[in-house]
Amino acid sequence: MLISKMKSEECHEFLARQGVGRLACARDSQPYIVPIYFVYEPDHLYGFTTPGRKVEWMRVNPLVCVQADEVLSQDKWTSVVVLGRYEELSETREYSEERNKAQSLLVKRTSWWVTAYVASVVRGHAEPPLPVFYRIHITDITGLRASTKGSPVRVR
Repeated sequence: MLISKMKSEECHEFLARQGVGRLACARDSQPYIVPIYFVYEPDHLYGFTTPGRKVEWMRVNPLVCVQADEVLSQDKWTSVVVLGRYEELSETREYSEERNKAQSLLVKRTSWWVTAYVASVVRGHAEPPLPVFYRIHITDITGLRASTKGSPVRVR
């Protein structure tokens, strides 16, 4: 198996094809990670959720990490990690255009809203909670890819 670093362009292309990942945030030195649906646009990831722990924590500490991967087999996989900053697209005139953009991008993805609303049901909300649209400003992006070409395990 050969593990190789991905070029920046390859990482961006991978995120454009993916739509599911894990978002990590932290508060008071405690990490928290959850699955998310997202849409990639150059320099940003857009997402949708409902109020809960992750939103509370990202409001306090907007520095986040998103990891997306594709595992075809034990020795054939791709993993991309994004470091970034959370920005809530609130229901204000200031964010109206970006909020509409986020929603128009997300509706192109199947089940983009399911995770957030199912989580709100699990949390016992009687009424549908208010939607929270957000974007993550990408500050750094890295990726690794494993393939069966070559036998030694090495990072190049």
